[in-house]
Amino acid sequence: MRRTNRSGSFAVCLLINMLLNLEGLIPAGILLILHFALGWKLWYTFAAVGLWILYLMIWMSIIGWAGCCGSTPDAPKENKNPYSNKNINIKRKESSLWD
Repeated sequence: MRRTNRSGSFAVCLLINMLLNLEGLIPAGILLILHFALGWKLWYTFAAVGLWILYLMIWMSIIGWAGCCGSTPDAPKENKNPYSNKNINIKRKESSLWD
């Protein structure tokens, strides 16, 4: 699979993550219903939406950090292949078809 050099924009990833995690707005919806039914303050709804967005941002930061930590390249390994000519300095006789 081809990988790109560019990392995704945080804002675009946040918007996509918000669309995929709409169930986080259920408490805000309940608080909005309680605002209209019982006269609760509207800022409770906005606080619930803000906490949901803050949770998504923190979660995305943790996952992004974990992805950066896991993408370190492996150290070069010693060549243990006995048939490899890489480290062998054997002079071979030039042969021709008429020898």
